[in-house]
Amino acid sequence: MTVGRIIETPECVAEGAEWLSDACPRMAHAIDLTSPLPLRRRPDGFAQLLSAIVSQQVSVASANAIWGRMQQAGLTGPRKIKWATDDDLRAVGLSRQKIRYARALAEARIDYKALRDAPDDVVIAALTQVPGIGVWTAEIYAMFSLGRADVIAPGDLALQEAARMLYGLPDRPTDKALRQMAEAWSPWRSVAARVLWAYYRVAKDREGIR
Repeated sequence: MTVGRIIETPECVAEGAEWLSDACPRMAHAIDLTSPLPLRRRPDGFAQLLSAIVSQQVSVASANAIWGRMQQAGLTGPRKIKWATDDDLRAVGLSRQKIRYARALAEARIDYKALRDAPDDVVIAALTQVPGIGVWTAEIYAMFSLGRADVIAPGDLALQEAARMLYGLPDRPTDKALRQMAEAWSPWRSVAARVLWAYYRVAKDREGIR
């Protein structure tokens, strides 16, 4: 299996948006409201996944504060996590569960360079073997750290709600239903996700104004 298209530049995102506009009138409407779409590329590697674990089930402000303390303490690499005591990790704000997840990630010996050339399903399967990394986190990593053009994270509540509003659905689609909807957006599913996130912000602001 091949890796497929990699999103590297804003021009790649624009190409995907143009394809989606041609393929679907509702997508075209959302793109008209939200362009230009963000690139949203991030680094890959251990620190990015550790940061994702830190961010789980806390506010953005709390996650940023904890991650800032971890950076200050030098606790962003696998060896430093292995060497740190539980007290060290608690002191920067990690819960008992997140300490366990951080240690599991440090012990996982993921070959991050190999993931760059692995098919999407192999990436998701490899990452979700690590405690604390679910399908959503793995899909987000594939989309933004590896730049995969045809991955979406249908378990994301904002994507589900945006799809409901954009397509006039009676209810928010389930993970499974959104995954099925997204087949129509292939080979640019990660650009469709960018469209839906951007549309979510626009539509919610309008809802608030009313």
